[in-house]
Amino acid sequence: MKPCLSNGARHHLIQLYPLPPDQALHAVLFLNSLEGVIAHDSDHKHCISVLYHLPQYRLLWLENQLKQAGFHLDESILSKIKRALVHYCEDIACSNLEIPEHNVKSRDVYVKVWEKHPHGDHDETPEELRRYL
Repeated sequence: MKPCLSNGARHHLIQLYPLPPDQALHAVLFLNSLEGVIAHDSDHKHCISVLYHLPQYRLLWLENQLKQAGFHLDESILSKIKRALVHYCEDIACSNLEIPEHNVKSRDVYVKVWEKHPHGDHDETPEELRRYL
């Protein structure tokens, strides 16, 4: 499973149940009928490779569409854990997209003031006494 590509693009493998044997091909055709989704056969058995963009699509929604269309996903415990992790990560990524961007200018003001402010080991001894000692 490849997690996140640039600009919200996601690439995942959807593992299907082995029976019926030709459902991977039909699932690819079904997903390619959705605008913005690119699906193709994977090198792995009974898997399809899916490319889509957040937040337009999420893996959970795509899986639900496949189930409603009559396709059977692999329900092994490992597949369920992988899918749950992807669903969680996509939920977090989508909620992070909703957070407004921080105001950088106000932060830069404080950075400049901090750079000019004496900090650390600042010695109060006048310069002429430092040379003498």
